[in-house]
This record gives sequence, structure tokens and C-alpha cells, in this order.
Amino acid sequence: MRRDPAKSSPSLERPRCATVMLVGITTSGVGQSGDVAGGAGASFSVCSGALVDSRSGALSSAFASSHAFFSARRVPLAGGFGVTWARSVVIAHVAAGTSTIRVGAGGIMLPNHAPLVIAEQFGTLASLFPGRIDLGLGRAPGSDPITARALRRNLAGDADGFPQDVLELMGYFRPAEPGQPVQAVPGAGLRVPIWILGSSLFGAQLAAALGLPYAFASHFAPGQLMQAIALYRREFRPSDRLAEPRVMLGINVVAAGTDDEARRLWTSLQQAFVNLRRGRPGPFPPPADDFERDLSPLDRAGLEQALACSVAGSPETVRRWLDGFIIRTRADELIVSSPIFDHAARVRSLELTAAVRGELARAG
Repeated sequence: MRRDPAKSSPSLERPRCATVMLVGITTSGVGQSGDVAGGAGASFSVCSGALVDSRSGALSSAFASSHAFFSARRVPLAGGFGVTWARSVVIAHVAAGTSTIRVGAGGIMLPNHAPLVIAEQFGTLASLFPGRIDLGLGRAPGSDPITARALRRNLAGDADGFPQDVLELMGYFRPAEPGQPVQAVPGAGLRVPIWILGSSLFGAQLAAALGLPYAFASHFAPGQLMQAIALYRREFRPSDRLAEPRVMLGINVVAAGTDDEARRLWTSLQQAFVNLRRGRPGPFPPPADDFERDLSPLDRAGLEQALACSVAGSPETVRRWLDGFIIRTRADELIVSSPIFDHAARVRSLELTAAVRGELARAG
């Protein structure tokens, strides 16, 4: 399974090798049966994914995902998408268990939160772990309507106010002025890198206008990928935070010893997406050998669209696909999810992906 929607890009000039960030952590924990685990199980799953990243020496970050696509807030979409709303707690846990990688939120759905609270949370993290914390901001509710309503800071919470919320949050990170009535403590005067996250042209326009780096959710919503990054690069305005456009793209990578083994592991995410589209969300399912045989044409088309920026295969298959994807998109960074049911297989996939990234880096 190897596909991506970037084939229409006219530029095939090789960029420098993109930084690769592994998101092989699952903050809610997934047991062998697909059940949600807590306590030590969740802690082990988070730290082991981050430590694969740390040991590799070639990978830079672990991001705690906020995408809760199911009505039950603690049921994960995939082994690689940890569902938790206590992201600052998880980030602190991972940062404390590692020493060199950057750790961040991918991301905070700002309509659900007061900008001052987020500024102080990430100001605290940046003070505890200097130079290692990133903050990704999105405007989607990030959940089902009932949960989103419960999370909102007031009934007037509105995604249309996202640009104003971002500006307010950025203001709290500036040095405090004499007599300033509201300050982020800690937070004021700290240089916490801020990314704008999106899956449409709106986020690309906002990131370009504010001179911020831009991350596109192509790992599950790739439809406007090439349009969005072209718009962002074309309209980017340099700022005191960023001199040139910087693009991060999300991809799914399931790596295993053979193509057949990887394709079997990949069926878990396929089932999860089909179940979601059919209105039957639930725990992340184990692999199914005959899953694709019973898919309807509509299901197949949905999977092709949603999971277009994905690869499942042997290290050589993954290497070829990644190389082509980086060349076509000119991505500066990749955020890699390895959505695999079995935890040991997920860690192995991350290790293989790290090795592939090393090969690409050495090849220039």
C-alpha cells in the first residue's frame, strides 16, 4: 500500500532530507485486545515510543496528539494517535523521561481553551525543559459535539475566533509591559515555538499571514495538501519568529520485515476508519486477514482518500515511498504516525522508520 496525492507537483528537485518526527506514542494505552489501558500501561506506551525517537539520534520530536474522533473520549483512533486532553501532563512526562528530543502538542484545539491558560501551561513546560517544547494550535473542536461542548471554556466558544485567540496567545509570550494587567506567569518573554495546524486552506493562510510554521494533517485529511502548502509558501510573510516558510506534513507509516506483514498490520487502521465512517466507532481493532475482501466500493474510495499519504511495507518499500514524498512536497519536517494494534510491532515499526530516515539523511 503506497500512495499519496502529491504526484501533481511540478517540482521534483530534491530538497535536503526532511526532519522526521515519530508519533508512536499512545497516551491512552492500547492492550493486546484493543482495550483501553491506563496507569502504568499508558506510561510505558508513551515513553517507549519517545525513547525509540531519542535513541535514534536522527529524529527530533514526539507530539502528543489531540485528535479524538470517537464519541468515547478515551477510545483511541489508532495505536499511533493517543487520545488525551491532558496534553501538557503527557508532554511533561515524556520530556522528563528523555533528554534530547523536542516534545510538543499536535495540537491544542484553541477554541476549547483560554489562551492565557495555554500560555501558562506551555510557559511552565518551556521553563522546566528549556529549548525542547513546541506548541501546535488548531481550530477544530477535535472531538464529537457533546465532548466538545463539555470542553469549551464558555458557551460562546467559536472556531471563527481562532485567529484572534492565536494573536492573544502569542501576546502572552511577549515580554510583559510595565503595568500590563494580565500576564502569563510563567510565559511572558519565553520563545515557545508555535505551529499552526490545519487540513484546509484556512490554516495555511493564517500561518502565512502570521509568519508561523505550518503543519498539515495529511495523515488523515490529505485532500487539499498540495494546494495548502503552495498557498502557504506563496503568501508567507517573514516575522520575528520565522524568516522563511517551514512545512511539516503528517503521514502514516507501518513498517515491518516484509510487505505482506506490514499490509496485515495496516488493516487495523483501515478497519478503524471504515468503522468510523459507518458510525460504529470503537476500540482499535486487531489486524484482519480478509478485511479488504468485504469492502464496498464506497468504503474503498473512502480509504483511498483519507489514507492517501500513507505507506505500509518493508524498510525498502518505506524508503522509496518516503524519498518520493519528500521530493514531491519539499517538506521540511514529517510527523510520522505508526498506527499498529500490537505495541511491540508498533515500536519495531518506529525503529525501522528511524533507520530508513537515517539512510535518507546519509544519501542527502
